[in-house]
Amino acid sequence: MAEMVAKGGRPGAGQATVSRTEIDSPIGPLALYGATEGLMAIVFPRHSRAAVEAWLDRVIGRARIVDDGEVHEAAIGQLREYFAGRRREFDLDLDLRGTPFQRRVWDAVRAVPYGQTRSYREVAAAVGQPTATRAVGAANGANPLPLIVPCHRVIGSSGGLHGYGGGLDVKAKLLALEGVIIGA
Repeated sequence: MAEMVAKGGRPGAGQATVSRTEIDSPIGPLALYGATEGLMAIVFPRHSRAAVEAWLDRVIGRARIVDDGEVHEAAIGQLREYFAGRRREFDLDLDLRGTPFQRRVWDAVRAVPYGQTRSYREVAAAVGQPTATRAVGAANGANPLPLIVPCHRVIGSSGGLHGYGGGLDVKAKLLALEGVIIGA
């Protein structure tokens, strides 16, 4: 199993109950994690449950994980609509944990419209640090909410696919779902 993608966030000193559930999707089963403040993580099948739960423990302080799909009904419904081609934006309460730079990058990535892409260089410019393309890539790699923060829409300056926590095949499938064909 690969490491959990999410790496950001300041260490927490609190405690929280985090609800977890799994859903089937066209890109494989996804695990959803969230607390009262909102959805915290969407985890691809290639990432280990132990790694994401260790990350949650670190950013919260002490996370008690419970299996509870009811908490995630809105997210499940909106993700199903997205995969069916009936949703272009998500309207969910989120509890994004990351550094200030990561959060700026994730905000810029969330601004990329459905069916469009931006290069790492364009995202770096959007956050006011045009030479920080590698840092943007690292922030994308630490994104705990892929799909909601659509990092699959960020591509290389040459138009090619680079890095994706779910795998480049999944990135290509998500872009194709949105009508973006890379390399055509």
